[in-house]
Amino acid sequence: MLPTLRALASEPRLLILDWLKDPVAHFPPQVDGDLVEDGVCSIFIATKLGMTQPSASAHLKILERAGLIRGTKIKQWVFYRRDEARIAELKRTIEREL
Repeated sequence: MLPTLRALASEPRLLILDWLKDPVAHFPPQVDGDLVEDGVCSIFIATKLGMTQPSASAHLKILERAGLIRGTKIKQWVFYRRDEARIAELKRTIEREL
């Protein structure tokens, strides 16, 4: 659980998780991939964060390794969405432990 909590110890990563909770409200329509079904293109996430693609990708990889988001490759892009089951499991664990 500690790696997952460390993944949450970052403002950009918390913003990403918040935005991905309601991607239609936070991101423009995409040419490829449905915002809800497939996730949000990493380019859009980087742009919204105001950082370079490599910097945003580093944050996305940390969240993905923690199991909080999942990436799906469509063409040359990676689209990210929340893993709601894993997030719910984490919430239950925190409630039990605290």
